[in-house]
Amino acid sequence: MPEYKAPLREIKFVMNELLDMPGHYASIPAFADVATPDMVDAILTEGAKFCEQELAPLNRIGDIEGCTRNDDGSVTTPTGFKEAYAKFVEGGWPSLAHDVEHGGQGLPESLGTVMSEMVGTSNWSWGMYPGLSHGAMNTIALHGTHEQKETYLTKLVSGEWTGTMCLTESHCGSDLGILKTKAEANADGSYAITGSKIFISAGEHDMSGNIVHIVLARLPGAPEGTKGISLFIVPKFLPNEDGTPGERNTLICGSIEHKMGIHGNATCVMNFDGAKGWLIGPENKGLNCMFTFMNTARIGTALQGATASEASFQGALAYAKDRLAMRSLTGPKAPEKAADPIIVHPDVRRMLLTQKAFAEGGRALVYLAAQQNDIVNKGETEEQRKEADELLGFLTPIAKAFLTESGLESANLGMQVFGGHGFIAEWGMEQIVRDTRISTIYEGTTGIQALDLLGRKVLMTQGASLRNFTKMVHKFCQAEEGNEELAALVKPLAEVNKEWGDLTMKIGMTAMKNRDEVGAASVDYLMYSGYAVLGYLWARMAKVAQDALANGTTEEDYYKAKLTTAKFYFARILPRTKAHAATMLAGADSLMDLAEEHFAF
Repeated sequence: MPEYKAPLREIKFVMNELLDMPGHYASIPAFADVATPDMVDAILTEGAKFCEQELAPLNRIGDIEGCTRNDDGSVTTPTGFKEAYAKFVEGGWPSLAHDVEHGGQGLPESLGTVMSEMVGTSNWSWGMYPGLSHGAMNTIALHGTHEQKETYLTKLVSGEWTGTMCLTESHCGSDLGILKTKAEANADGSYAITGSKIFISAGEHDMSGNIVHIVLARLPGAPEGTKGISLFIVPKFLPNEDGTPGERNTLICGSIEHKMGIHGNATCVMNFDGAKGWLIGPENKGLNCMFTFMNTARIGTALQGATASEASFQGALAYAKDRLAMRSLTGPKAPEKAADPIIVHPDVRRMLLTQKAFAEGGRALVYLAAQQNDIVNKGETEEQRKEADELLGFLTPIAKAFLTESGLESANLGMQVFGGHGFIAEWGMEQIVRDTRISTIYEGTTGIQALDLLGRKVLMTQGASLRNFTKMVHKFCQAEEGNEELAALVKPLAEVNKEWGDLTMKIGMTAMKNRDEVGAASVDYLMYSGYAVLGYLWARMAKVAQDALANGTTEEDYYKAKLTTAKFYFARILPRTKAHAATMLAGADSLMDLAEEHFAF
């Protein structure tokens, strides 16, 4: 099993040197006094210890044991999960990035994201239990009543209770407009919720005193489609007046899905049989409110993609340095040994550098998104909040889909580095592949995210959201135009940045005649966008490294490695945009001309 080591140097590079998080925190009054450099450093250090010592050892156990549904519908989590969660709560980790008024520590959301990265890399399955709670907290904080916040939010923030989101049903998939779960008003102002929800991560478990389900349902007479969906809080145990869990609600885990990965997390079918719930937000506006949860989850899933790259890279790198096979093509590199370590072989280097580029670039993208989230939530002016919200909205589908696709690629490459041993469970690399595969599907598939990006975020804004980002890239390229050492990065980045806008214009023009052109181009457009965004971030990271070397540093090897990885990205990864550009312009006819009846043999 790969031994997880929190990449604190890489984390601090992105936080402190690339994104200037210390200056960012100091500029926001809500964080200036609490997110001091010393405090942030202490949190990172302690968080790393918890993940390395408590969570990482449980990763393999969770995969082997999985979760067990008992006859009464209760679920037993793998050995050690419950105890680790108790330590997590005792350490105050659930309350890290939540408002003080609800029992939180008032620290930035972006700092919580960094902690989530370490948790997710060390133990993906375990991390989903508190991860789902995070979305429930944000939803109630933004849309709940004062009473709902007092009753539920304080318990969720402390970690005493956990949360879930109950969206889809067996016939729905991503089309929530056809859901059938119903909500009928009770005389006391509550609602009776009846229906079945599927794919409910952390839907039932033994780790917390109560589970707060955030459920989409339809009121009697509600409009059809997504305009007729309402949102409800439905707890496993109905709270007593003193806030303790009381009577058991009429909901139950009907079964646990048998899935290919993330075995340590209970993915449940949840059956609601007239369960008592309370409306969150206005009637028939539930999907609008749920987007708070869904967007939180999408950034969380983007982070999972980056953690897959990191975990697989750590395992593959250690193995490649140790495994002996064949001799280097340019002569023996370890003549005293029977063969050379496989890290000397160019193709192994290709795989490792691809993983490294995606892991470090993905971290930069998620942290950039998290930084914008800080401003959206706590920025001083409306203008700052609006600008950050627009950038975050543009980056979210790119981060979610691109980082999970690249995370899956990294996981597969890590398994490939191991050769035949990668297929053997005890090494742990095939688990990373199995766990990661779901990330491109849940919280909106790559295709759904691509439609959101190209259709809603770009074309529906007449390209404004794209132009806002490409202007940032253009300014960077202009500033570094005379930088000869970075010319191999800046020139192709500027070309891709211009082409990005040109491609958008062409697709927009063809889509005016045929809407299928949007769907036909969307996934290639999203992947192109992902490579472009990571290209921009890698160019910026290269500039930081160049400046550090020019100014004198005791970490010369570290910064040289950053520059080398950036050059690898531009030489061997960014050129993938050429294929995506050609494919997205191929048109819808190549996809739609084949008649349905001719698909069969």
